[in-house]
Amino acid sequence: MIAREKLLIVNADDFGFTRGVNDGIVESHVNGILTAATLMANGPEFEHAAALARQHPSLDIGCHLVLVGGASLLPPHRPYPLDLKGLLRALWRKEFRIEAELEAQVQRIIHAGIRPTHLDTHKHTHLLPPVLDVVARLSRKYSIPWVRRPFDFPITGPHAPLGRRLLSRSLDFMRRRFQRALSAQGCRTTDHFAGFSVTGLFHTAELTSLLRQIPCGVTEFMTHPGFCNEELRRAPTRLKESRARELEALCAPETREALTQFGIRLVNYRDLQSR
Repeated sequence: MIAREKLLIVNADDFGFTRGVNDGIVESHVNGILTAATLMANGPEFEHAAALARQHPSLDIGCHLVLVGGASLLPPHRPYPLDLKGLLRALWRKEFRIEAELEAQVQRIIHAGIRPTHLDTHKHTHLLPPVLDVVARLSRKYSIPWVRRPFDFPITGPHAPLGRRLLSRSLDFMRRRFQRALSAQGCRTTDHFAGFSVTGLFHTAELTSLLRQIPCGVTEFMTHPGFCNEELRRAPTRLKESRARELEALCAPETREALTQFGIRLVNYRDLQSR
Protein backbone atom coordinates (compact mmCIF):
# COMPACT_ATOMS: atom_id res chain seq x y z
CA MET A 1 0.00 0.00 0.00
CA ILE A 2 2.79 2.46 0.91
CA ALA A 3 4.39 2.03 -2.54
CA ARG A 4 1.18 3.33 -4.17
CA GLU A 5 0.78 6.25 -1.75
CA LYS A 6 2.64 9.54 -1.54
CA LEU A 7 3.77 9.77 2.08
CA LEU A 8 5.79 12.80 3.16
CA ILE A 9 7.91 13.37 6.26
CA VAL A 10 8.80 17.04 6.61
CA ASN A 11 11.83 17.23 8.93
CA ALA A 12 13.51 20.31 10.38
CA ASP A 13 17.22 20.12 11.08
CA ASP A 14 19.10 22.14 13.74
CA PHE A 15 16.60 21.87 16.62
CA GLY A 16 18.61 23.25 19.56
CA PHE A 17 20.70 25.72 17.54
CA THR A 18 19.08 28.99 18.72
CA ARG A 19 15.83 29.84 20.48
CA GLY A 20 14.54 31.49 17.31
CA VAL A 21 15.22 28.29 15.36
CA ASN A 22 13.55 26.22 18.08
CA ASP A 23 10.46 28.42 18.15
CA GLY A 24 10.29 28.46 14.34
CA ILE A 25 10.39 24.66 14.24
CA VAL A 26 7.52 24.39 16.71
CA GLU A 27 5.57 27.05 14.80
CA SER A 28 6.10 25.08 11.58
CA HIS A 29 4.72 21.99 13.30
CA VAL A 30 1.74 23.55 15.08
CA ASN A 31 0.63 25.80 12.23
CA GLY A 32 2.33 24.24 9.22
CA ILE A 33 3.21 20.93 7.61
CA LEU A 34 6.31 20.02 9.65
CA THR A 35 6.06 16.53 11.16
CA ALA A 36 9.53 15.86 12.60
CA ALA A 37 12.75 17.51 13.76
CA THR A 38 16.27 16.39 14.54
CA LEU A 39 17.81 17.65 17.78
CA MET A 40 21.42 18.82 18.22
CA ALA A 41 22.63 17.40 21.54
CA ASN A 42 25.49 19.91 21.61
CA GLY A 43 23.38 22.83 20.40
CA PRO A 44 23.60 26.07 22.43
CA GLU A 45 19.83 25.89 23.06
CA PHE A 46 19.50 22.14 23.57
CA GLU A 47 17.64 22.40 26.89
CA HIS A 48 15.13 24.85 25.42
CA ALA A 49 14.54 22.55 22.45
CA ALA A 50 14.19 19.46 24.67
CA ALA A 51 11.58 21.26 26.79
CA LEU A 52 9.65 22.23 23.67
CA ALA A 53 9.81 18.64 22.42
CA ARG A 54 8.29 17.38 25.67
CA GLN A 55 5.56 20.03 25.42
CA HIS A 56 4.71 18.97 21.86
CA PRO A 57 4.73 15.16 21.81
CA SER A 58 3.20 15.06 18.32
CA LEU A 59 6.50 16.44 16.97
CA ASP A 60 8.57 13.37 16.10
CA ILE A 61 12.15 13.82 17.34
CA GLY A 62 15.39 12.37 16.01
CA CYS A 63 19.11 13.00 16.57
CA HIS A 64 20.99 15.56 14.46
CA LEU A 65 24.50 14.22 15.06
CA VAL A 66 27.21 16.87 14.94
CA LEU A 67 30.89 16.51 14.02
CA VAL A 68 31.42 19.92 12.38
CA GLY A 69 30.77 23.15 14.27
CA GLY A 70 30.04 23.26 17.98
CA ALA A 71 32.05 21.41 20.58
CA SER A 72 32.41 17.91 21.94
CA LEU A 73 30.22 16.77 24.83
CA LEU A 74 33.18 14.79 26.14
CA PRO A 75 35.99 16.27 28.29
CA PRO A 76 37.93 18.41 27.49
CA HIS A 77 35.05 19.60 25.24
CA ARG A 78 37.25 20.41 22.28
CA PRO A 79 35.70 22.33 19.37
CA TYR A 80 34.83 20.31 16.32
CA PRO A 81 36.29 21.18 12.92
CA LEU A 82 34.43 23.97 11.15
CA ASP A 83 33.89 22.17 7.85
CA LEU A 84 34.14 18.81 6.09
CA LYS A 85 37.73 19.43 5.03
CA GLY A 86 38.68 19.94 8.68
CA LEU A 87 36.74 16.83 9.68
CA LEU A 88 38.60 14.75 7.12
CA ARG A 89 41.91 15.97 8.57
CA ALA A 90 40.70 15.17 12.09
CA LEU A 91 39.63 11.67 11.02
CA TRP A 92 42.99 11.08 9.36
CA ARG A 93 44.86 12.21 12.48
CA LYS A 94 42.44 10.33 14.79
CA GLU A 95 41.85 13.50 16.79
CA PHE A 96 38.34 12.44 17.83
CA ARG A 97 36.86 9.17 19.04
CA ILE A 98 33.95 9.33 16.60
CA GLU A 99 31.90 6.54 18.17
CA ALA A 100 32.22 7.93 21.69
CA GLU A 101 31.43 11.44 20.44
CA LEU A 102 28.25 10.46 18.65
CA GLU A 103 27.12 8.01 21.32
CA ALA A 104 27.37 10.77 23.93
CA GLN A 105 25.03 12.87 21.78
CA VAL A 106 22.47 10.08 21.45
CA GLN A 107 22.63 9.44 25.19
CA ARG A 108 22.09 13.10 26.07
CA ILE A 109 18.90 13.18 24.02
CA ILE A 110 17.61 9.96 25.59
CA HIS A 111 18.49 11.18 29.10
CA ALA A 112 16.42 14.30 28.40
CA GLY A 113 13.35 12.07 28.30
CA ILE A 114 13.11 11.89 24.51
CA ARG A 115 12.82 8.65 22.57
CA PRO A 116 14.39 9.40 19.17
CA THR A 117 13.08 7.59 16.12
CA HIS A 118 15.57 8.66 13.45
CA LEU A 119 19.17 9.74 12.89
CA ASP A 120 20.82 12.20 10.54
CA THR A 121 24.00 14.26 10.64
CA HIS A 122 24.84 17.95 10.48
CA LYS A 123 26.24 18.74 7.01
CA HIS A 124 25.55 15.11 5.99
CA THR A 125 28.83 13.89 7.48
CA HIS A 126 27.55 10.31 7.46
CA LEU A 127 28.25 10.28 3.75
CA LEU A 128 31.83 9.64 4.93
CA PRO A 129 32.25 5.86 5.38
CA PRO A 130 33.86 5.99 8.88
CA VAL A 131 31.01 8.17 10.15
CA LEU A 132 28.33 6.13 8.38
CA ASP A 133 29.56 2.91 9.98
CA VAL A 134 29.33 4.48 13.44
CA VAL A 135 25.87 5.91 12.79
CA ALA A 136 24.64 2.50 11.59
CA ARG A 137 25.99 0.79 14.71
CA LEU A 138 24.36 3.38 16.98
CA SER A 139 21.09 2.94 15.12
CA ARG A 140 21.13 -0.75 15.97
CA LYS A 141 22.45 -0.37 19.52
CA TYR A 142 19.83 2.17 20.57
CA SER A 143 16.96 0.79 18.46
CA ILE A 144 16.66 4.02 16.44
CA PRO A 145 15.69 2.35 13.18
CA TRP A 146 15.58 5.18 10.63
CA VAL A 147 18.68 6.80 9.11
CA ARG A 148 18.56 9.61 6.54
CA ARG A 149 19.55 8.78 2.96
CA PRO A 150 20.72 12.23 1.78
CA PHE A 151 20.41 11.66 -1.97
CA ASP A 152 17.87 13.97 -3.64
CA PHE A 153 15.43 12.48 -6.07
CA PRO A 154 15.69 14.35 -9.41
CA ILE A 155 14.14 17.81 -8.90
CA THR A 156 13.46 20.13 -11.80
CA GLY A 157 12.75 23.85 -11.92
CA PRO A 158 14.62 27.12 -11.30
CA HIS A 159 14.39 26.67 -7.52
CA ALA A 160 16.91 23.82 -7.81
CA PRO A 161 20.07 25.43 -9.28
CA LEU A 162 22.02 23.38 -11.79
CA GLY A 163 25.18 23.42 -9.64
CA ARG A 164 23.34 22.01 -6.64
CA ARG A 165 21.63 19.37 -8.77
CA LEU A 166 24.92 18.28 -10.31
CA LEU A 167 26.53 18.05 -6.88
CA SER A 168 23.63 15.99 -5.63
CA ARG A 169 23.84 13.65 -8.61
CA SER A 170 27.61 13.35 -8.17
CA LEU A 171 26.95 11.66 -4.84
CA ASP A 172 25.11 8.80 -6.53
CA PHE A 173 28.25 6.68 -6.67
CA MET A 174 28.04 6.45 -2.86
CA ARG A 175 24.52 5.01 -2.82
CA ARG A 176 25.40 1.33 -3.05
CA ARG A 177 28.03 1.38 -0.32
CA PHE A 178 25.77 3.61 1.80
CA GLN A 179 22.85 1.20 1.56
CA ARG A 180 25.03 -1.84 2.25
CA ALA A 181 26.38 -0.31 5.46
CA LEU A 182 22.88 0.47 6.72
CA SER A 183 21.39 -2.86 5.70
CA ALA A 184 24.17 -4.70 7.55
CA GLN A 185 22.91 -3.16 10.81
CA GLY A 186 19.21 -3.51 10.01
CA CYS A 187 18.69 0.25 9.50
CA ARG A 188 15.74 1.59 7.56
CA THR A 189 15.61 4.50 5.13
CA THR A 190 12.87 6.35 3.32
CA ASP A 191 12.32 5.57 -0.35
CA HIS A 192 13.21 9.11 -1.40
CA PHE A 193 14.80 12.29 -0.06
CA ALA A 194 14.55 15.96 -1.02
CA GLY A 195 15.97 19.19 0.32
CA PHE A 196 19.67 19.22 -0.46
CA SER A 197 19.27 21.07 -3.76
CA VAL A 198 16.89 23.70 -2.37
CA THR A 199 18.35 24.38 1.08
CA GLY A 200 18.05 28.10 1.79
CA LEU A 201 16.47 28.78 -1.59
CA PHE A 202 12.73 28.16 -1.49
CA HIS A 203 9.68 30.34 -0.93
CA THR A 204 6.05 29.19 -0.97
CA ALA A 205 5.85 28.98 -4.78
CA GLU A 206 8.99 26.86 -4.99
CA LEU A 207 7.74 24.58 -2.23
CA THR A 208 4.43 23.94 -3.95
CA SER A 209 6.33 23.22 -7.18
CA LEU A 210 8.48 20.68 -5.34
CA LEU A 211 5.40 19.04 -3.82
CA ARG A 212 4.06 18.52 -7.33
CA GLN A 213 7.11 16.33 -8.00
CA ILE A 214 6.90 14.12 -4.90
CA PRO A 215 6.94 10.45 -6.07
CA CYS A 216 4.98 7.52 -4.69
CA GLY A 217 6.47 5.91 -1.59
CA VAL A 218 7.91 7.58 1.50
CA THR A 219 9.87 10.81 1.02
CA GLU A 220 11.77 12.82 3.64
CA PHE A 221 11.92 16.54 2.91
CA MET A 222 14.72 18.31 4.83
CA THR A 223 13.98 21.88 5.95
CA HIS A 224 15.58 24.62 8.08
CA PRO A 225 12.84 26.93 9.42
CA GLY A 226 13.34 29.52 12.14
CA PHE A 227 12.73 33.07 13.30
CA CYS A 228 15.58 35.29 12.13
CA ASN A 229 16.26 37.29 15.30
CA GLU A 230 19.46 38.94 16.47
CA GLU A 231 20.68 35.71 18.06
CA LEU A 232 20.51 33.91 14.72
CA ARG A 233 22.12 36.82 12.88
CA ARG A 234 25.16 36.48 15.17
CA ALA A 235 25.29 32.69 14.87
CA PRO A 236 27.88 30.93 12.67
CA THR A 237 25.58 29.80 9.87
CA ARG A 238 24.87 30.87 6.30
CA LEU A 239 21.15 30.11 6.80
CA LYS A 240 19.67 33.23 8.38
CA GLU A 241 16.90 35.11 6.50
CA SER A 242 16.22 31.94 4.52
CA ARG A 243 14.97 30.24 7.69
CA ALA A 244 12.18 32.81 8.01
CA ARG A 245 11.26 32.24 4.36
CA GLU A 246 11.10 28.49 4.91
CA LEU A 247 8.97 29.00 8.02
CA GLU A 248 6.54 31.13 6.02
CA ALA A 249 6.39 28.57 3.20
CA LEU A 250 5.78 25.65 5.56
CA CYS A 251 2.86 27.49 7.17
CA ALA A 252 1.32 28.95 4.01
CA PRO A 253 -2.28 27.95 3.14
CA GLU A 254 -1.13 27.34 -0.45
CA THR A 255 1.25 24.64 0.82
CA ARG A 256 -1.50 22.79 2.64
CA GLU A 257 -3.70 23.05 -0.44
CA ALA A 258 -0.90 21.59 -2.57
CA LEU A 259 -0.76 18.49 -0.37
CA THR A 260 -4.42 17.84 -1.05
CA GLN A 261 -4.13 18.69 -4.74
CA PHE A 262 -1.24 16.28 -5.32
CA GLY A 263 -2.53 13.49 -3.08
CA ILE A 264 0.23 13.69 -0.46
CA ARG A 265 -0.28 12.47 3.10
CA LEU A 266 1.87 13.80 5.93
CA VAL A 267 3.44 11.20 8.23
CA ASN A 268 6.35 10.92 10.64
CA TYR A 269 8.75 8.14 11.54
CA ARG A 270 6.63 6.97 14.47
CA ASP A 271 3.71 6.49 12.08
CA LEU A 272 5.86 4.31 9.83
CA GLN A 273 7.07 2.19 12.76
CA SER A 274 3.48 1.53 13.82
CA ARG A 275 2.68 0.36 10.27
